[in-house]
Amino acid sequence: MSTFSAPKGTYDLIPPDSAAVLAVREAIAAPLRRAGYGYVETPGFEHVELFSRGVGESTDIVTKEMYTLTTKGGTRLALRPEGTASVLRAALQANLHRAGNLPVKLWYSGTYYRYERPQAGRYRHFSQVGAEAIGAEDPVLDAELIILAADAYRSLGLRNVRLLLNSLGDRTCRPVYRAALQEFLRGLDLDEETRARIGINPLRVLDDKRESVRRQLTGAPVMRDHLCEACKEYHERVRESLTEAGVAFADDDRLVRGLDYYTRTTFEFVHDGLGAQSAVGGGGRYDGLSEMIGGPPLPSVGWALGVDRTVLALRAEGVALELPSATDVFAVPLGEEARRALFAVVTGLRRAGVAADFAFGGRGVKSAMKSAHRSGARFALVAGERDLAEGVAQVKDLVSGEQTPVRLESVVDELRGRLA
Repeated sequence: MSTFSAPKGTYDLIPPDSAAVLAVREAIAAPLRRAGYGYVETPGFEHVELFSRGVGESTDIVTKEMYTLTTKGGTRLALRPEGTASVLRAALQANLHRAGNLPVKLWYSGTYYRYERPQAGRYRHFSQVGAEAIGAEDPVLDAELIILAADAYRSLGLRNVRLLLNSLGDRTCRPVYRAALQEFLRGLDLDEETRARIGINPLRVLDDKRESVRRQLTGAPVMRDHLCEACKEYHERVRESLTEAGVAFADDDRLVRGLDYYTRTTFEFVHDGLGAQSAVGGGGRYDGLSEMIGGPPLPSVGWALGVDRTVLALRAEGVALELPSATDVFAVPLGEEARRALFAVVTGLRRAGVAADFAFGGRGVKSAMKSAHRSGARFALVAGERDLAEGVAQVKDLVSGEQTPVRLESVVDELRGRLA
C-alpha cells in the first residue's frame, strides 16, 4: 500500500466512476458547442489581485478560502477559486473583444480550489463546466445561457433541478437599495465580522447560511422593490424568454450568490436531494467586471455548473447514464504467432473506430476469457495455431455464447457491422 494518500478534502477520479464524470462534462458542453461557444483553457493559478478585485475583497472566497502562494521572485499567486475572472482576463489579454464579433462566446472545463470544511458535495478541489458571453447587454443572451444549462440537465435525465431567479439591479438603482439594506442590517444582532460586511458589501449578509442570521433577515428590504425602470424591463424580458422556451423558474428575492461582480440577472440551479449543498450551478450578469480588472466596459453574462454535484444529483434520483462501453472487442491469442496476428487486428479495429483491448501478459485462455467478460466487451476474438493455419479467427458473442470463424482479412469489417 502507498505511503501517500490524497490530501484532505480532495478525491481521485478513477474507473468506473470517472466515466460518469466524463459523460456529465460532455452533456453540459454539448449544448454550448451547438450555440457557438468556443473552448478556452486558463492556468490553474493567477495573480491574487485578479480575484481580490473581481470576486471581491469582502467575499469568503477571497478572505478565507483562496489558496495563495508567493513565488521565489516575490509574485503572489492564487490557485483559481472560480473561472469567470480567469476567462475574462484571458479574453482581454488576447483582445478577443476587438475582433468585431460580440459577444465573445467561450466555454471551459476545469478544476478549482477553495479551502473549505470538507463535506458531501463540497470539496477543496472541485470540477466545473462554465460558459461566458462577453461584450453584449441583451436579456435574450441571459436567457440563452440559462436555457443551455437547463437543456444540459434535461439531457442527463435529471427531473428535480429547480431554477431560482433574481435581479440585483445596476449602478443606477443598487445604491438606493444598498442604503436601505444597510439601515435594516445595522439594527440586527450580528457578530463583529458580519457587522463589518454591512459597510463593505451588505448583500453578502443576505448570502449568510447560518440560521441565527437568516432568522433575523425576515422583513429585510428586497431588490425587487428598488429596481429602476430599465432593470425592471430587462428582468421581465429575461423571464418572458425563459417562459417562452418552456424553462420553469421561481423568483427568489434573497438570491445574491457569493461573488461581488454580479449585476442584474442572477440565477442558481438547486437540487433538493443534496442536503445542505443543494446548489448544482449558477451564474449571472457581470457588467462591471471587465473594468474592475483593468479592461474596457464589456457587459457580460455567464455561469458555472458543478460536475461533482451534478453526479451526486444523478445518484440521488437514481439516474443511470447510458455510458459507452469501454471495450467492444477483447482479443484472446493462443500462442506467440496468434499474439502478433491478433494485435495487428486490434490495432486495425481501433483505427476503424472500434473500442478493442488485448489479453496482455501471455495469460492462459481461461484467465484471458475471464478478463474478456470483465471488460464488458460484446465480442471476444480468439485465435490459435490451427485458426491461423486456416486464415481465420473465432468471433465469440459474449452474450449469446455463439462462436463463428471469420477470415482474418475480414474481421475488422465483420465486427464493425455487428456492432453497428
